[in-house]
Amino acid sequence: MKIFSSLLILILSLHAQSFYDFNATSIDGQNISMSNYKDKVVLVVNTASECKFTPQYEGLQALYTKHKDKGLVILGFPSNQFREQEPASNKEIHFFCTSTYHVDFPLFEKIDVNGKNAIPLYKYLKKEKTGFMWTESIKWNFTKFLVDKKGKVIKRYGSTTTPKEIEKDITALLID
Repeated sequence: MKIFSSLLILILSLHAQSFYDFNATSIDGQNISMSNYKDKVVLVVNTASECKFTPQYEGLQALYTKHKDKGLVILGFPSNQFREQEPASNKEIHFFCTSTYHVDFPLFEKIDVNGKNAIPLYKYLKKEKTGFMWTESIKWNFTKFLVDKKGKVIKRYGSTTTPKEIEKDITALLID
C-alpha cells in the first residue's frame, strides 16, 4: 500500500500545475496567458485604490521602471474584497492608476482573491506560498507573490512589506 501511495504522489506531482498554466483577463478585457511571462521575474500584487497601502503603486511603478528591461514584470490585480476599498469599475481603476501613479505595468480586471469566486491563479499562488500561520487566505490589499524565471513561486509578502523592501529579492532573481 505504501508503494502505491508513493507512486500516486509521484504521478500527481508530475502533473502539478505551474504559474504558466494559468490565464487572467486584463483590465481591458484581453485573455492573457501567464506563459507570456516565461523567463521573467514576476511580482503579482492584489491592489485597491482606496486603501492606506495604495501609495505602494508608486513604489511598484518605480521597481518596474528600474528593472523591466532586466526582466521584471509586475502584475496588478485589483480586488474589492477588503472593506470594499476598490469599488470602481475596471475603466475607472485603469484611469486612476495611470493618471495618479503613472502605472504602466500590466493591470488585470477586478477579481476575488479569496473564497469560492477566487480566480484559479490566486488559488494556486496561495497554495504554493501560504501566509501567516500557514493560512492560505489573503489578509489584505497589496499582498505580493514573487515568481522566479522558471515559474516557481518563491516568496509571499504581506501588505506592510513595501516594494523597496522586496527589491533585493527581485535583483537576486534577475541575476540568476
